Amino acid sequence: MATQPDASEETLANLLHEHRRFPPDAGFTAQANATSSDYEASASDRLAFWAQQARRLDWSHEWTQVLDWSNAPFAKWFVGGRLNAATNCLDRHVAAGRGDRVAYYFEGEGGDTRTITYAQLTDMVCQAANTLTDLGVKAGDRVAIYMPMIPETVVAMLACARIGAPHTVVFGGFSADALRTRIHDCDARIVVTSDGAYRRGKVVGLKSAVDEALLDCPDVRSVLVVRRTGQDIDWTPGRDIWWHDSVDQASTEHHAEDFDAEHPLYVMYTSGTTGKPKGILHTTGGYLTQCSYTHWAVFDLKAESDIFWTAADIGWVTGHSYIVYGPLANGATSVLYEGTPDTPHQGRWWEIVDKYKVSILYCAPTAIRTFMKWGAQIPAKYSLGSLRLIGTVGEPINPAAYIWYRENIGHNRTPVVDTWWQTETGSILVSPLPGVTAGKPGAAMKALPGIVADVVDDAGSPVPDGAGGYLVLREPWPSMLRTIWGDDDRYVDTYWSRFPGLYFAGDGAKKDEDGDIWLLGRVDDVMNVAGHRLSTTEIESALVSHAKVAEAAVIGASDETTGQAIVAFVILRSEAGDGGPEVVQELRDHVAKEIGKIARPRQIMVVPELPKTRSGKIMRRLLKDVAQDRPIGDVTTLADSSVMDLIKAGMPSDAERRH
Repeated sequence: MATQPDASEETLANLLHEHRRFPPDAGFTAQANATSSDYEASASDRLAFWAQQARRLDWSHEWTQVLDWSNAPFAKWFVGGRLNAATNCLDRHVAAGRGDRVAYYFEGEGGDTRTITYAQLTDMVCQAANTLTDLGVKAGDRVAIYMPMIPETVVAMLACARIGAPHTVVFGGFSADALRTRIHDCDARIVVTSDGAYRRGKVVGLKSAVDEALLDCPDVRSVLVVRRTGQDIDWTPGRDIWWHDSVDQASTEHHAEDFDAEHPLYVMYTSGTTGKPKGILHTTGGYLTQCSYTHWAVFDLKAESDIFWTAADIGWVTGHSYIVYGPLANGATSVLYEGTPDTPHQGRWWEIVDKYKVSILYCAPTAIRTFMKWGAQIPAKYSLGSLRLIGTVGEPINPAAYIWYRENIGHNRTPVVDTWWQTETGSILVSPLPGVTAGKPGAAMKALPGIVADVVDDAGSPVPDGAGGYLVLREPWPSMLRTIWGDDDRYVDTYWSRFPGLYFAGDGAKKDEDGDIWLLGRVDDVMNVAGHRLSTTEIESALVSHAKVAEAAVIGASDETTGQAIVAFVILRSEAGDGGPEVVQELRDHVAKEIGKIARPRQIMVVPELPKTRSGKIMRRLLKDVAQDRPIGDVTTLADSSVMDLIKAGMPSDAERRH
């Protein structure tokens, strides 16, 4: 910043500057789906633009009004329109003669495979829809799905959509308690699960967790069980039903009803600051419209030739939108992978890319930084020549990780789309458009056509280029959440009360000198150091830009002198060794050089791993507990809770800290 504002007025300090640019390749631009005219069309008539995108789908009755915002912030999109999400994802492709096209290449963790065409998937979904109907499920009833990453999970979701029963998918790594909470909140009466799952070569139980959860869910009348592992499980006659005894025996004939555009499609739970998860409600017409459009435009999808792989779990919104609804609505061929990146070896992902000739890869920055830690020599063993576009999702990507991804996975020739969106937004909102937008390492760039995003200060006024603030959305969008399930007041309070008339995402952001948007992480993670409000994301980016660092997490810890002090936890790259006092000093000096002395960490801990959820997000609040010597909070959502013991064991004593 040219001048330093008063601490009371400063929103977020703008720390890092990035000057590298990757303009679109002329050949890519010539064949790209999206063009610069899309921005112009949406700016001149935003609602007409979204109406045009809605016509990507098949509607039995067209809408009479594109948007009803008269009861803001409760939106209705494509008012009066009627459609069926499952027939838009399946039947219409079969009817158009594309039934033999592969919908999914399934790769099991242990190497077992299945190839499922659109015709076969349609039959499976019809069979599951008939089974659910036989079990008494009606339109509007909720169905809980607690499954591993297998084709039957997709089938269960689409069967629910086909009969108008909103599904709530609970990530298969969550505890019985988390499952019970979600079943209670949305009053699900049916649970779809499997006997178990494979995780890093081990067999884990899922049905056993369902049994435990249902001890306190007397209203659940049926549990549909897929046999995946063959392990022994407890059985409750009259309640538990094998998938192979029911779904696999059912008729493949099923007449699908049409539903109102605003009919609930699914409820997805996201963590709440009060401890009670928020049930995010997505409806049918607007959600499917925007998933279809963004999947086609952001990934430049050529359905006839591309092999698309979203390397995420179906239990997260990324899986809903870009493994299931977006790709299937567009008739795409996807890879569905059950396992982890390091099972049975650290080159597993790249082996899959080469095996299926994956052309579009979409994954999390956390995964990329893990690959950085393992070393570039691993992907170097594989061709990866089929890739023509790579993307990231889930959190801001550090410039160093972006460059590593572009160089080692994209071989310096593929566009990188760094996408920003949330469970609540339903689909991508801010992203480069390949073929149109230049890539900047670490920047999400600009709002997509049809989206009106801004960065504002504490008063809700737009910040100038080069300044930081809060990311907001000024206009409603089709795939937006409609409410929090059963709690309209919480919906208004959480998302619409901070800045009246604006949707507040809860994320910090900055506009660079060109007006492009950079995400700075959750505002909960902003630190106030000596009157300066600093983003953890930018300090983490500075650390990861050092050749010895693979991953970093930064938190603000209480400090008598500065209010808060910066404490960093870093994972070193394999070639950097174990680190030591000289490495820590080198990293502290590096941050001061990259950003300024104000951002120099008080303390840097070299750790073997960071506490992450199973979706790859770093749990900074747990690191804050360690740094401030408090009891460690809830670790049930961590992928590996033992990580916290390792970190705590390595923390210095108070005397060492003072020294």
